Amino acid sequence: MPAGPHDDLVDHLVRSTPLSENESRRVVAEVLRYFDEPVDAYVRRRHAELRMRGWHNDRIFAALGAELATRRVAPPALSARQLRRIVYG
Repeated sequence: MPAGPHDDLVDHLVRSTPLSENESRRVVAEVLRYFDEPVDAYVRRRHAELRMRGWHNDRIFAALGAELATRRVAPPALSARQLRRIVYG
């Protein structure tokens, strides 16, 4: 495979897990896609997931605020009202 910007991570995964090089590259690519998800898409996706678990909006918006703060590149803190606008427009 061609050299990439994350070859050191791929090499680490190959050495430290039972994953092959191809599998490791796919895992790295998937993790990077996960962290590249825009904030509004993340909020909508997680809101839908938590609603399916039976959570109510007050609990969901509190959880979303906490989750967003732990993202690799955390966005500015969003209020429950801002989160509600992302979800419902």
